[in-house]
Amino acid sequence: MNAIAISKNTRFRRCALVTGAVLLTLPCLSGSHDAVPQKSAAPQTPRNQGPEQAQIQPQTPVQAPAHARSRHHWYEIGRASWYGSVFQGRETASGEDFDMNALTCAHRSLPMGSMVKVTNLRNHKSVIVRVNDRGPIMDNRIVDLSYAAAHMLGFSRRGTAPVRLELISGPQLAQMTFPDNSR
Repeated sequence: MNAIAISKNTRFRRCALVTGAVLLTLPCLSGSHDAVPQKSAAPQTPRNQGPEQAQIQPQTPVQAPAHARSRHHWYEIGRASWYGSVFQGRETASGEDFDMNALTCAHRSLPMGSMVKVTNLRNHKSVIVRVNDRGPIMDNRIVDLSYAAAHMLGFSRRGTAPVRLELISGPQLAQMTFPDNSR
């Protein structure tokens, strides 16, 4: 089975398995020292602790430095479509005029102005677009691309394609270079 084409049934099974494992380990992690009976009233030292007390020593998790902690990377996989000449010049949700030759897209929930890397999963071509509109209208689509973006991804004749969206932010955005159009 293709790693990208995971059925909803398989996702449900994985989620149920992880949830079950977490629920089984939760009581072990939340045990307290009061539940373990002590043998004497004298303070316990590591030498005279029973084996059950030695297993329940509180442990403080080692905190990784801020730069080493992994952050959740937002992505979405689904079907993309494109829109073009019919909407050319009309006002988008962001207030600017739609330009079918610009690298823009319409997304339901991403903030306006977000930069998104769109990868065609059929041919692995990628393009970076800016969110400037709301949509798509169709429920089975996750993004509407401008004609130029669809053409660069190689599905302008087909109409739709399976894609992966990745939100570009922080250091990734700072590393991007844009061509100078001030000629």
